[in-house]
Amino acid sequence: MKPFNKPLSFSLNLGLALSLAIGLVGSVLGAPDQDWPKKPIVAVVAFPAGGSTDSFARAIAAPLGEALGQSVIIENKPGAGGMIGLSAVARAAPDGYTIHISGLTNQAIASALFTNAPTDLRTNFVPVALIGTVPHLIVINPSVPAKNLPELIAFIKSKNGQFNYASQGNGSLSHLEAELFMQRIGAKGTHIPYKGSSFALPDLIAGNTLMMFDSVTASLPHIQSGKLRPIAIAATERSPLLPNVPTMGQDGMKQFDVENYYAVYAPKGTSPIIVAKLEKEIRKILTNPDFKARMANQGIQPQFANSEKLGQLTTAEFSKWEKIVKSANIKID
Repeated sequence: MKPFNKPLSFSLNLGLALSLAIGLVGSVLGAPDQDWPKKPIVAVVAFPAGGSTDSFARAIAAPLGEALGQSVIIENKPGAGGMIGLSAVARAAPDGYTIHISGLTNQAIASALFTNAPTDLRTNFVPVALIGTVPHLIVINPSVPAKNLPELIAFIKSKNGQFNYASQGNGSLSHLEAELFMQRIGAKGTHIPYKGSSFALPDLIAGNTLMMFDSVTASLPHIQSGKLRPIAIAATERSPLLPNVPTMGQDGMKQFDVENYYAVYAPKGTSPIIVAKLEKEIRKILTNPDFKARMANQGIQPQFANSEKLGQLTTAEFSKWEKIVKSANIKID
């Protein structure tokens, strides 16, 4: 009697069918990522319009949208040192249609300052690309009789705590810089937090607050118009746009410099295919000479790093600012 070979044949046919089915399913599942984007992308900014984060985000959004073939729409969600906007993106679907254009340094500081931070960039996000830095500086109302950092310190001390100073909000870099500055000079005033530069600067210009750490980008128009006076740059180098304004180190306060990083992130679970597409197009934008020149005129310094390097930088920034906040004993409930 001949052996019955049907089971073997059936097994082979079943195996082939399963392989084809798995390949087909994989192709179907991968198709949405390969075809992304098919609709506009929302880029959440955790600060209001008019500040450096918003300015940088809008500058990136237009060419990024052109490159991807879909609009990139900026959505401002300010408040709580950037935590409101950050939390909104963390809750978004990881489908590539919601991204976060972030002030990395601000978010690292907010995470360290808030005792119950709801989320952070390390645990709920995928790094996409570093996009650059924007230096901060001390600006004052011109009525303040101080032309440099030593004179400002002397004036602040003469007020015996009877003065207000502004910040971009509780938990922001602007806030922490001011707190560290007051500690360094042994002074105490009243901190007035705002929801970003665009809300803080009018009060500073009106004389309702004495000083503020702000971005060069947001303050520059008011400096040029004479409504604000720059005192010192809180960075390692002077700004090309304000060459006569010294760094804080050059004006006597050593080791007070900050690299104020900005970057793009996506919600955790976003496809590597989508992240790679975003990273590729962002690299092209940041290395374009015309874009770099345009940003330089706004006090923005484009700087690219890929997803992997941004992940490393994010971890390093969180570690750095956790140590600084702990040593300064500053907390926000």
